Amino acid sequence: MIKAPRFPSTIACALALAGCASQPAHAGDEPTQAENIVSASAPAAPAADPAVQDDFSYAGELTQGGWIRGKAPSGAVSATLGETPVKLDAQGRFFAAFDRDAGTSEMLVATMADGSIVTEELAVSPRDWEIERVNVARRAGGSSESFMRRRQPELDAIWDARTADSPVDGWKEDFIWPLTGRISGRFGSQRIYRGEPGSYHSGIDIATGGSGNPFVAPASGVVTLAVEGFSLEGNLLIIDHGAGLNSAFLHLSDIAVEEGDRVEQGQMLGRIGSSGRATGPHLHWSLKWHLTRLDPILFTGPMP
Repeated sequence: MIKAPRFPSTIACALALAGCASQPAHAGDEPTQAENIVSASAPAAPAADPAVQDDFSYAGELTQGGWIRGKAPSGAVSATLGETPVKLDAQGRFFAAFDRDAGTSEMLVATMADGSIVTEELAVSPRDWEIERVNVARRAGGSSESFMRRRQPELDAIWDARTADSPVDGWKEDFIWPLTGRISGRFGSQRIYRGEPGSYHSGIDIATGGSGNPFVAPASGVVTLAVEGFSLEGNLLIIDHGAGLNSAFLHLSDIAVEEGDRVEQGQMLGRIGSSGRATGPHLHWSLKWHLTRLDPILFTGPMP
């Protein structure tokens, strides 16, 4: 959906200078040479600046797990989507997104230099998630103390990597698939155990029939985490695309880049595998905007 910016209307002004002389004109008088010169050189009213816009303009996937790219009103100094800050670049362009469990509307707000605000209510369409209801009880009990001693540093590293603020603009690109294959797990799918919901699937799983297949960067960015042997994720890679948007790739057999590397769209990042807690070789690709989980297929379109 595209919401076009609104611009001030331009009013054409005609200046009748013949009646503005210091002496009144008489019927039949011919205009003097000076009067002709003045009339010919009268300035036109300034045209409206086409770069100036009063409202938000945006386009994208306005649905749960979706996203928008757009431009804030001219002169905006900050913006938010709901409670989440929206980063504006030098031209006022931005990226924002909607969680898997987002409500039916979100408020986009810009704060102007003079303290005034501009608001835009966005309609967010709901989706039919793949829900499986099973007649078994959800497994009881939490993680052991010994496991959490190992796990907490991993969670801290993931948090730092996914909240990095790198000066890159991969978020402006049209994303590509990191590899082609069978989609074996869809974003947002969930099991309900005798009425009790389990965690939903936070990314998309791509299977190719075995380990070792290479995958590439869906968009450019900076490597903020490249580690081996995490408890659940196995070998894990996180790429920051800028503006709060990042990709994570789990269960890898090999990582071909290092933390701090700048990567380009289409660059090989590593090879898929089944490290960590995985039932077989595949690539788990997840996307987040700040704390919001997003559906990768809404960035790429259907698998080719």
